[in-house]
Amino acid sequence: MHPIVERGESPFIAGFQLQDVTLPNGVTLRVATGGQGAPLLLLHGHPQNHLTWRKVAPRLAEKYRVILPDLRGYGDSDKPASDERHRPYSKRVMADDISLLISALGYDKVAFVGHDRGGRVGHRLARDHADQLNCCVFIDIAPTATMYALTDKAFATRYFWWFFLIQPAPLPETLIANNTAFFLRKHLDGQLKTPGATPEAIFNDYLRCYQQPEMIHAVCEDYRAAATIDLEDDAADSRRIACPLLLLWGAKGTVGELYDVVDTWRDRAQQVSGEALPCGHSPQEELPEMFLDRLSAFLAAQRLTESL
Repeated sequence: MHPIVERGESPFIAGFQLQDVTLPNGVTLRVATGGQGAPLLLLHGHPQNHLTWRKVAPRLAEKYRVILPDLRGYGDSDKPASDERHRPYSKRVMADDISLLISALGYDKVAFVGHDRGGRVGHRLARDHADQLNCCVFIDIAPTATMYALTDKAFATRYFWWFFLIQPAPLPETLIANNTAFFLRKHLDGQLKTPGATPEAIFNDYLRCYQQPEMIHAVCEDYRAAATIDLEDDAADSRRIACPLLLLWGAKGTVGELYDVVDTWRDRAQQVSGEALPCGHSPQEELPEMFLDRLSAFLAAQRLTESL
């Protein structure tokens, strides 16, 4: 077992304990865990941390052992130095973290749910570490390569940060650091279509992490990797996701309005289904009851068992 340091109860997610888990690669991830049963790992996206799952995690913990990591570079996880090719923030390396975490916690397989960047990490995880996944759920994403390949004025306008954050350092880092709270609030308000979905206390925790210079740089590196080395890795890999894949997306969001989401994944997954929900980018925060209903039905159909 690798070093796990207990950090006490989560102040935001009832019944969950915080841990710092140091992986064999030397990276330490902040993880919130709760519940008992088959392991279910949920991975957040940008610009959130694991608190994006706060409305659904306690209910899921009634049936599953719920695992909520912060991605490397995000939240209270380590923010390693990058390199000229952005490899440390490639989805392949970030997926390796999650693979190592699954093993470090003593599991053979997990059910996986990924939102936004977490889903993109999950796509690579399902290719590189297929034997560790029972099933996958990706929330509000089309494949990265597809979205770049189909870029037009509508997409570039709505998802401007895909093109802003990839600019060479320190341009985006400097501009974001000048007024991080403004940038973060405008980003969340633009993505989520349900007023009040992110209460002030949660926004403040997102901001606490985001305003760290190391996180701002890590976020930019995550997106720089997505526009470069991740595309190279994707082009060199024809493997399809073998486990069942469920797609959920917001009908009011950019992905839902610009793409046939299920169709974008058909050549990347062997078993794919999906549904639009009447919200924006983050159904787990905007429509938690409906999200839980769809997720719970999918997980129940997989007949998951404990894999310790």
